[in-house]
Amino acid sequence: MTAHTPSTEPFRDPQLPFAKRIDDLLSRLTPEEKTAFLHQFAPAVERLGVAAFRTGQEALHGVAWMGPATVFPQAVGLGATWNPELVRRVGDAVSREIRAMRAKDDRVGLNVWSPTVNLLRHPLWGRNEEGYSEDPKLTSAIATAYTHGLRGEHPTYWRTAPVLKHWLAHNNETDRSTTSSSVRPRVLHEYDLRAFRDTVEAGAVAGVMPAYNLVNGRPNHVSPYLAEHLRTWTEEELLVCSDAGAPSNLVDSEHYFDTHEEATAAALVAGVDSFTDHGTDSSQIIGRVRGALERGLLTEADLDTAVRRQLSVRFRLGEFDPSYDPHDATGEFDTPAHRALAQEAAEQAIVLLKNDGVLPLAPDTRIAVVGLLADECKLDWYSGTLIHRSTPLEGLYERFGAERVEFAEGVDRVRLKTSTGAFLHVPAAEGAAEEVRGAEGALDPALLRGRTDLPVLTTDATGTELALADWGEGVLTLRAPDGRYLSVADDGCLRASADQPGGWFVQETFRLEPHGNGHLLKHLGTGRHVCVSADGVKVADEDPEVFELVVAERGEEAVARAAAAADVVVVVAGNDPYINGRETEDRTTLRLPGQQERLLRAARAANPATVLALVAAYPYAVDPAELPAVLWTAHGGQAAGTALARVLAGDVSPAGRLPQTWYADDADLPGLLDYDVIGARQTYLYFEGTPLFPFGHGLSYASFAYGDLTARVEDEAVRVSFSVTNTGDVTADEVAQLYARAVDASVPRPRRELLDHRRVTLAPGESAELGFDVPLTAFAFWDVAQERWRVEPGGYELLAGASSEDVRLRTTVRLDGEPTLPRAALATGLAAAGFDEQRGIAIVDRTKVSGDAVTPAGPEPGELVYHACDFGRGVSEVTVEVAGEGTVELSLDGGPALAVLSPAAPTSGPYDYVSLSASVAAAGVHDVRLKLRGPLRLAHVGFSG
Repeated sequence: MTAHTPSTEPFRDPQLPFAKRIDDLLSRLTPEEKTAFLHQFAPAVERLGVAAFRTGQEALHGVAWMGPATVFPQAVGLGATWNPELVRRVGDAVSREIRAMRAKDDRVGLNVWSPTVNLLRHPLWGRNEEGYSEDPKLTSAIATAYTHGLRGEHPTYWRTAPVLKHWLAHNNETDRSTTSSSVRPRVLHEYDLRAFRDTVEAGAVAGVMPAYNLVNGRPNHVSPYLAEHLRTWTEEELLVCSDAGAPSNLVDSEHYFDTHEEATAAALVAGVDSFTDHGTDSSQIIGRVRGALERGLLTEADLDTAVRRQLSVRFRLGEFDPSYDPHDATGEFDTPAHRALAQEAAEQAIVLLKNDGVLPLAPDTRIAVVGLLADECKLDWYSGTLIHRSTPLEGLYERFGAERVEFAEGVDRVRLKTSTGAFLHVPAAEGAAEEVRGAEGALDPALLRGRTDLPVLTTDATGTELALADWGEGVLTLRAPDGRYLSVADDGCLRASADQPGGWFVQETFRLEPHGNGHLLKHLGTGRHVCVSADGVKVADEDPEVFELVVAERGEEAVARAAAAADVVVVVAGNDPYINGRETEDRTTLRLPGQQERLLRAARAANPATVLALVAAYPYAVDPAELPAVLWTAHGGQAAGTALARVLAGDVSPAGRLPQTWYADDADLPGLLDYDVIGARQTYLYFEGTPLFPFGHGLSYASFAYGDLTARVEDEAVRVSFSVTNTGDVTADEVAQLYARAVDASVPRPRRELLDHRRVTLAPGESAELGFDVPLTAFAFWDVAQERWRVEPGGYELLAGASSEDVRLRTTVRLDGEPTLPRAALATGLAAAGFDEQRGIAIVDRTKVSGDAVTPAGPEPGELVYHACDFGRGVSEVTVEVAGEGTVELSLDGGPALAVLSPAAPTSGPYDYVSLSASVAAAGVHDVRLKLRGPLRLAHVGFSG
């Protein structure tokens, strides 16, 4: 092999612009080398001295999957801080740890798949923990801050290259790779695209990852929106990385294409540049690309476009300029500053939901801390491995002294008796090494396997007392006295082997199923029942054991004893991030699991001074009426317990704010798959009921007064100012929030919409004058008639306060805007998906490449309304473009049907449209109403005459 000569290769010349250097390197790559670059694991090109490259390093709230690292609060907790500058510092710390870890382990990648900017539209979404907020403005503010921290400050070289997840309208895990989100144009532009757009335009984003789902009938991995919207928001080359396995899903689960060659070509042409599929094995993707090239579905120019985008990121990361890269071989890892930042973030994420004066706790308070999460520091799928750990119990011990703190976990203490009268027994694991899941790091932690080096469970005459926790819906964990959870490894044997429930396929959960006079014990990870054999306890398809559950103590009894002896009880409740809600699994209810509700009732009955501390990735519907205080925090990372204790003690005044609405009941929720936030009246923007706790809510140990609100329109902006004064007796943060409401809107607009916010620290008696420059574009909505943004003329109420419902000041400004015009129905017709109202309609793909159509969402007819359609001096004919079979019925202003159109025979396929015409007489301006029956797709309605 001839050695390359760096001095003669322009792509290695740091004095040349990146674009010229990329052109040069691209010209030197062979078609085979370019093809290989399209897989997630791009191989080295030794003849050019180009190293291997991997897209994808998880770092949602710390470096994930690669072993020990600083663990910050979950993303939803970072969102609850409402503090972009803090989140920027967290991103900065994470990126420095990535660089430090990469210096020791080249498996650690610099192309970071974070943050998640999917909006928290529905609180039952299993991945609620990964997002920042239900509001696009707050989400983009936090995401922008995190990406700037990840990118670094250098004008040329990036410390890491962040990729936003998951494009687009992705809020369900149920059937996530086959469901289609029906997103009307207003929701698309005003809601789902906004968080992505604002973050990309802020200039610290290297790419995006499409989501598994379909939008309007078309998979996100072949979405025309990548070209039509995403790539128009920045002049930087954006690298689009597929989600894991999603390219294969285009054929295997979605059946959108007949062959993988067609699917791969379509994704590449649509804008996917890096294919994450088949793990480290690139041969499948390489073979598919070669096949697509041979069939003429792709050209080498298509490969060049994708490879150019990858190379752009690699050049920005300094890969080809190690002597110029300010981040090369540098980094900070687990520093005192990072530990302090983790604690600061955890403190700022805590939200005080209610306080009747029981908080803060006096220094001499006798405390009972109880609950399934009282001595836990839970991690999630996108966490790193803990170096430091602080549970609520440990934090309270440290702050108040162990002698003043009593603990009761609240688990049921049980033994499992077999049909022979013996009991399940956990043998001693003498000399067994302590292992923490993921401590060694793994490119794909889904491949990690359970331990087989520990003894298999047996039976004996006395058995082992196990700690049983019910996490809801009958899903149980069983823990041995040594702290290890019962788990099943690949050999099917039952062992006490896991430090925590976890993994892609959780092997530590069970269900007791009534059977005769006892129970079968079903292992949920394998779907098999536990049986007892001569060589130990295992799971199998045959001969399940019938167990009698012998209860030594109910958790409520231990909780009641501890509560009765205390001055104040702190009940720590919430979720395990791996159970009943996570990636691949949506929640089914807002309610707390039954066992935790019983523990809360037992504590409250024994001691009215009961504080509920919810440590959870989700909102819950809890009744706070009989509780003197309620707090919520997401799983707060390594310093969670210390942070909670400091807030309870009053060392820190809580100032977290809810990043999403907390609904009072499941009945308040729309369907999980209903993405029409406008029509279904979802989120604080449109919800018309009474929330349990509103968006932006959070209390303080101080009080604040608002005053001096002014607003004036000038220079394409509304300049707003008001003062905030700390009228309390402790230094505290306040999160001042500014909202707007269109007073006399011609279309449904938000009840109120966040324009901006500011988190400020004020000493007692101190005031701050807060100013906000709100661009006029912030008052615009997407006009479906004109297919563009428009500011409507009229009054806009400005509301300043402490939450979306706690409004302290208000004033109204008038904006000139643009007048409302009727639809030019005669000139342009009606795009079917550009409706104003709908009932029972789904938006689907007009073709596999672009465009939208509509169809009835179910067996019942679907209805559409298009307001203020201008027919001029008159029309005499209507023409519809349809595919499939069924009827289109047209009426005006709610009157009788004027035309009914139906294909003479079903079309040959869903994309084979025909034009149907009928006579109709109309003049002037009218509302057009359409009723669709049958499996019919409607793309366009035209008028002539």
